[in-house]
Amino acid sequence: MAAAPVTVPRMKLGSQGLEVSALGLGCMGMSAYYGPPKPEPDMIALIHHAVAAGVTLLDTSDTPTRSSLARLCRVG
Repeated sequence: MAAAPVTVPRMKLGSQGLEVSALGLGCMGMSAYYGPPKPEPDMIALIHHAVAAGVTLLDTSDTPTRSSLARLCRVG
């Protein structure tokens, strides 16, 4: 049985008509911050899946691993 497509709900932000996803993707666990680094191809695929589902916030946080996370999100 095929999985149903996932669509992230959107919400208005402020009064200028900007819409953002109601959910974000926390990316800090993609690096070595929470255990060993995850495989880069898997994390890029996860970012692509989130964006395709409508996620517009990729939360990379401001940590010592920021440069590797930012690089992953640029690649993704």
